[in-house]
Amino acid sequence: MEWIESISKAISYIEDNLTDDLTIEKIADKVLISPFYFQKGFSMLCGFTVSDYIRQRRLTRAGSELISTEEKIITIALKYGYDSPDSFTKAFTRFHGVTPTSVRKDGAMIKSFAPLKISLTLKGGYTMDYKIVEKEAFTVIGAWKKFPYENAAEAIPNFWAEHYQSGGGSTVCGTYGVNIDERMGGKEFEYLIADDYKEGTEVPDGFVTKTIPAFTWAVFPCRGSMPNAMQDVCRKIFSEWLPNCKDYEFAAGYNIEMYHDPSKYPNGVQDEKYYSEIWIPVKKKD
Repeated sequence: MEWIESISKAISYIEDNLTDDLTIEKIADKVLISPFYFQKGFSMLCGFTVSDYIRQRRLTRAGSELISTEEKIITIALKYGYDSPDSFTKAFTRFHGVTPTSVRKDGAMIKSFAPLKISLTLKGGYTMDYKIVEKEAFTVIGAWKKFPYENAAEAIPNFWAEHYQSGGGSTVCGTYGVNIDERMGGKEFEYLIADDYKEGTEVPDGFVTKTIPAFTWAVFPCRGSMPNAMQDVCRKIFSEWLPNCKDYEFAAGYNIEMYHDPSKYPNGVQDEKYYSEIWIPVKKKD
């Protein structure tokens, strides 16, 4: 259960250091996980991005201090990472639904976002299909964009929609969704909507080629309508497969989604039998 225990330790570290300069790199380093997979695992297990969790916990603490102390609002704002009263008031109001001033003057109600507790309870009891595949390096052609990890869950579907709306699907139909963070640095990553590239083929304006290195891949099949089928398998990878896998661990900052041709299914990607895969590079544990 090393993975879940590491996420639990990360949550404890965040709680103990909410008033400090918390970065993804610093938190991941404390629990010995690469920032790339720490962010993915945290989101899958906890249901929040790391940044969103920190923000909500800080605003909870700030609200509590507003009603329990006589500290100036600006002092509390600076304590929890806000550079000005305006930025603090905007964030506070979005979260609590009332301004800091109304809490102080009128006794307005505030919200509380409780710290997460990961309990190691009995789960599973089902089979999870996967295979280990050795794959040589291969090159893809695709539409490329760089994303910050924050809000990527909303931004990437928008990227796919823009790709097809602009006519990009006539050049790259979207066999792969390729997620790359070679440095596994934790701030942003590359994403390609991609197809296999045939050597020597002209690369149209607005598209790039990228060579995916040779890796040992753990391949997980996803069956069912999108995006639920893939999201469900992704959650199980982090909550079930990875914590219980005694032989393999993540090897590099790559993650590939492979999509079958939707035209082969009566209801396209919404078909109950639609097939896709998640590929994750792995290596033998020491």
